[in-house]
Amino acid sequence: MAKRIRIKSGQLEAIAELNDTNTAQAIWEALPIKGRANLWGDEIYFTIPVSVGQEAGQELVNVGDLGYWPPGKGFCIFFGPTPMSEGEQPRPASPVTVFGKVIGDATVFKPVTSGAEITIEKES
Repeated sequence: MAKRIRIKSGQLEAIAELNDTNTAQAIWEALPIKGRANLWGDEIYFTIPVSVGQEAGQELVNVGDLGYWPPGKGFCIFFGPTPMSEGEQPRPASPVTVFGKVIGDATVFKPVTSGAEITIEKES
């Protein structure tokens, strides 16, 4: 059975499904997690209490992908182009491990502002 998480910021809420990577498992085991949003174009990122190495690092990701950025222990939510994008496809600052995907429309994250609290928990 797929592992699903709930990502919340204020009234905004989205469900995401984790994949079968070691990174996804480590994040699942650390839940619930709270952080403060940093923005980089249409990417939200924040530090989480998980430390794992790079796993099949990707330099290009898709809208809706969840990525883990090992150098900063970063949880990343990609919902559109970043400053390094060429076109509409999100491009992280450096390779990330894609460990999950938002179910539905990831652009729901556009209203999130820098410093907003983000909560990630297991979907019950």
